[in-house]
Amino acid sequence: MQYRMIGCRRSGRAAVGGFTLIEALVAIVLMGVILAGLATITSQWLPNWNRGVARVQRGELVSIALDRLIADIGASEFVSPNRDIKAPIFDGTEFSLTLVRSAVGPSASPGLEIVRIAEIKDKGELLLVRAAKSFAPLAVSAASLRQADFANPVVLLRSPYQVSFAYAGRDGIWKKDWQNAAQLPAAVRLTVRDATTGRMLTISTTALVHIELPAACVSDDGKGDCTGRSGTEQPNNPTQPTPDKQRT
Repeated sequence: MQYRMIGCRRSGRAAVGGFTLIEALVAIVLMGVILAGLATITSQWLPNWNRGVARVQRGELVSIALDRLIADIGASEFVSPNRDIKAPIFDGTEFSLTLVRSAVGPSASPGLEIVRIAEIKDKGELLLVRAAKSFAPLAVSAASLRQADFANPVVLLRSPYQVSFAYAGRDGIWKKDWQNAAQLPAAVRLTVRDATTGRMLTISTTALVHIELPAACVSDDGKGDCTGRSGTEQPNNPTQPTPDKQRT
């Protein structure tokens, strides 16, 4: 009787036993197939995801750079370099721009500053850099502005993106440079391109200059000359430039 009970217990334990060796091997093979499939899908999907994230981040950096450029250009002041020269400090080329604006920044002291935005090349990479210095009377010329000691350089944009400038006056004609002019431009066009392909990006925009003439011209009665203009022009009713007029 006791022998029968022991046999029943052994047979019961055998009935509830685990997987056989063949079943375990089949499970391992199936798990390996599933993991291999997941690895293949991940290896194809993850690079695309990383490229998409990098593209979004670059787009945000370009937007931030354009916002900073628009703020600087819009805040341009009509400031002459000294008493002998009436023309404002504004030197604009296709890939650089120098202007005067109110000092901005957490550590900036009240007053005016000369801002230079220029494209430079560092270790084979194109960089759009913004630098500034406190305003002081000087003998203005394109060479003296470029040789001035600017401080606190900040990189606004990196390769592969490249920004070019174009300038329009009250006549609405776009030019590639604005130098030694008697007044500030009415608008500055910011064209963003992919330097590797030359393709223009749709994020390109135009910045309006809020001040074109000195304050004395606002009260000008039209009888005298104001920054080289004839008395027939109306400085307080400028015509906004249109992008369809361009000088080649």
